[in-house]
Amino acid sequence: MPERKGAVREESVWDYPRPPRVVADGRHVVIRRGHLRLADSHDCQRVLETSHPPVFYVPRRDVRTELLSVSGRRSVCEWKGTATYWSLTGTAGGPALHDVAWSYEAPLPGYEAIAGHLAFYPDRAGACTVDGERVRPQPGGFYGGWITDEITGPFKGGPGSWGW
Repeated sequence: MPERKGAVREESVWDYPRPPRVVADGRHVVIRRGHLRLADSHDCQRVLETSHPPVFYVPRRDVRTELLSVSGRRSVCEWKGTATYWSLTGTAGGPALHDVAWSYEAPLPGYEAIAGHLAFYPDRAGACTVDGERVRPQPGGFYGGWITDEITGPFKGGPGSWGW
C-alpha cells in the first residue's frame, strides 16, 4: 500500500495483512484533550492488521511528551514486541488519565519504523482527528484502532469477536 498524501479510498480491514504491516501516512493527525493539543503531525506511521482498524503512531517529536509519564504497565505483541504505556499527567489541565497511549521502545524486526512513536487510544486521549475528521474508537476498549469514514469492518473487539 503506497504512502497516503490526502487521497482517500475505502479500505476493508479484511484486506489488511497478518502479520501486520507498517505504512507511512502523511495526513494531518491531531490529538486534543479539551483545548490542549497533545499531538500534531503530518508524519505518522499506520499499523494495518487483519480485522483491526488502523493504529496511528505519532513521532515523539510531534507529541507533547512533557504532559505524559510512563505508567508502568506493559504488554507483549507477538509481532511488535513489548509495549510501554503512557499516562496523561494531572498537569495537563485536568485529572491524570491512565494508559492513554503506548509505544514500542525496541520493536521487533520488521516494525522498526514505529520506534520513537506513540499510539493513542482515541476513546481515552480525547478528540483524535485525521485530516479534520473525528476518529471513532475501535469497539471493546482493548484495541486502539482508529475508525474513519474510509475504513470498513466488521471490526474485532466488539461483543462476540474475541475468537476471530
